[in-house]
Amino acid sequence: MVLKYLSALFFPGLLVLLFGRVTYSSVIGLVLTVALIAGSVYKGYTDSFALIVVDAFSLTVGFWYSRRMKGRTRQSI
Repeated sequence: MVLKYLSALFFPGLLVLLFGRVTYSSVIGLVLTVALIAGSVYKGYTDSFALIVVDAFSLTVGFWYSRRMKGRTRQSI
């Protein structure tokens, strides 16, 4: 149970960063990650509302950090 919450805390944010770097768009990275989480909710892997809240928090932090990294890259050029 604790492993699910730790995974929900880190993996969605990392996926937003990964997809944002691959697609060069943090919004597309966020959409792809939300689609993956929606699929896992549909299949029944997410079984509580608290787990969805932790996923949403991680998505928010990942999106914020992805936008911040993109801004820093533009300033250094």
